[in-house]
Amino acid sequence: MAVAAVQTFILILTFMNQIAQNLAELRRKIPPHVTLVSVSKTYPPTTIMEAYHAGQRVFGENRIQELAQKQPLLPADIEWHYIGHLQSNKVKYIAPFVKLIHSIDSLKLLINTDKEAQKNNRVIDCLLQFHIGEETTKFGMDAAEVEALLNAAEYKNLNHIRIVGVMGMATFTDNQQQIRAEFQRLHAIFQRLKSQYFSALPYFKEISMGMSDDYPIAIEEGATIVRIGSAIFGKRTTLKL
Repeated sequence: MAVAAVQTFILILTFMNQIAQNLAELRRKIPPHVTLVSVSKTYPPTTIMEAYHAGQRVFGENRIQELAQKQPLLPADIEWHYIGHLQSNKVKYIAPFVKLIHSIDSLKLLINTDKEAQKNNRVIDCLLQFHIGEETTKFGMDAAEVEALLNAAEYKNLNHIRIVGVMGMATFTDNQQQIRAEFQRLHAIFQRLKSQYFSALPYFKEISMGMSDDYPIAIEEGATIVRIGSAIFGKRTTLKL
């Protein structure tokens, strides 16, 4: 039993050191102006705390129930980003604490986010999600839908949200030229929106694109936020809180 306990302890220390090493390596590669969001979905609070002890403070989740369970168990200075598809009736569970919602894909969702933010006496930052990849299973709006949203009378009456930029997910493919072209498309969309709708608003500055496999290309094409999970934490496991 003693030998088994020592072996387990060594494995835990190795795992902890690996997360710290992965973060250190990423920080050497990612420019200071780019925010690293550690995607902690499916990882337990104990694993998140290893990244926290290594200096990481920004974490992203894509499941409402999982985030609502984790948040009270972890330090209050963590900056939580919601990066997954979000149903309007679920915003209330994260509105008290979420820093940034990456996945606004409808006016209805934006209106409900504003309502829940007002209930909590907050202003919630949001990104407009665009569908830039090939997969039909991915969410996001097209240019016409976003223009309709920004010109809607209802949008102009929202006082408890701030649209601070855009988000998109490239096609899952080995074709780097295609990935680059999709990121270039999102950057061009950002520039057009900045010019037409947000030119006087300095907080409209974020482009969230790039994950573990394609973040270097995303940074080259103008990303200010990258969302990285497996390159930090390793293979995903089933969450047990």
